[in-house]
Amino acid sequence: MPKTILVAEDSETIRRFIVMSLKIAGFEVISAVDGMEALEKLPLHKIDLVVTDLNMPNLDGFELIKTIRENPEYKDLPIIILSSLGKEEDIKRGFEAGANSYLIKPFNAKRIQYEISKYLGTGND
Repeated sequence: MPKTILVAEDSETIRRFIVMSLKIAGFEVISAVDGMEALEKLPLHKIDLVVTDLNMPNLDGFELIKTIRENPEYKDLPIIILSSLGKEEDIKRGFEAGANSYLIKPFNAKRIQYEISKYLGTGND
């Protein structure tokens, strides 16, 4: 049974690239255009990991992570931030919110897959 990853990213181009590269790696992928949609989709699927941008409309990545972490059911859910915010204070804030990893854009598919494999192995485990 493939692992399922929830991707929250407001840029359609970046979201498509992430979704495509994760599907190629053997993962099921659920995508959301912002943090609000991600929160709506989270309880509808068995999500194994979340990849989120930080700058998103409606509910940004910081608030998404905090909200996920406030729910005891998701306290151990791995969360990877994928953001263009690369300042030290942004990275610190991301980890303080509850992220497990922080990747800075631009990125490549191999880097994302490597980070995900640290938490889930490959998609077809």
